[in-house]
Amino acid sequence: MVIQKEKKSCGQVVEEWKEFVWNPRTHQFMGRTGTSWAFILLFYLVFYGFLTAMFTLTMWVMLQTVSDHTPKYQDRLATPGLMIRPKTENLDVIVNISDTESWDQHVQKLNKFLEPYNDSIQAQKNDVCRPGRYYEQPDNGVLNYPKRACQFNRTQLGNCSGIGDPTHYGYSTGQPCVFIKMNRVINFYAGANQSMNVTCAGKRNEDAENLGHFVMFPANGHIDLMYFPYYGKKFHVNYTQPLVAVKFLNVTPNVEVNVECRINAANIATDDERDKFAGRVAFKLRINKT
Repeated sequence: MVIQKEKKSCGQVVEEWKEFVWNPRTHQFMGRTGTSWAFILLFYLVFYGFLTAMFTLTMWVMLQTVSDHTPKYQDRLATPGLMIRPKTENLDVIVNISDTESWDQHVQKLNKFLEPYNDSIQAQKNDVCRPGRYYEQPDNGVLNYPKRACQFNRTQLGNCSGIGDPTHYGYSTGQPCVFIKMNRVINFYAGANQSMNVTCAGKRNEDAENLGHFVMFPANGHIDLMYFPYYGKKFHVNYTQPLVAVKFLNVTPNVEVNVECRINAANIATDDERDKFAGRVAFKLRINKT
């Protein structure tokens, strides 16, 4: 025989819920007395307080092993890469001489990029260093901060400096300047105490033919040792890395040219096929003429 449960009315259900939330006879809130709730709250307060304290202590201990100025692990940056300016998507430098907008964006980027290299700013913030040797600034037991940086003046970029240049770095005349910079690696002695320079060439035979002639600033793409080592962003607050400017004089128009630039230094490998940017950079150059 099936016994059917008595169906409760809506009012009875509401009354039961009211009594569950607050029972005036037993003085219970949601089935527990005030003392019971106090013990539960105290338990969770202590429990989460302990977890917070343990996490804080763990983070504090870990931070004691980390330097504010030098990354603890930088093994993946043993070989610096090269990069170009103006920075473009897919490293394509495309110039349409008759279309000002196509190259004006490059000019604006270069103006902003080269502003810290102005001679007046360099003279104010950085030192005149002795060429041909590293500019080492050891701590010798006392924190030597901030580190001084050597001057790299914008005028060293010659016809690619953009100073008083009506051709806008050559972009308005189809003779554009492309700037090569080496990525920063902390405490890296580039060149292993030997001279180094940047060279550029077409990647294939047809690229070499279409690339034509070019000039480099400083002469021969030279990078001096005095700009190394780099001590880090917080230590080397006014550091401006050295640049090499390449001015392409007679690129075959309306043809895409693949260019590759490499750093020639004793301790920088440029033949690692797993890393296309290790000590080198490849980009596409196209000068459109109508």
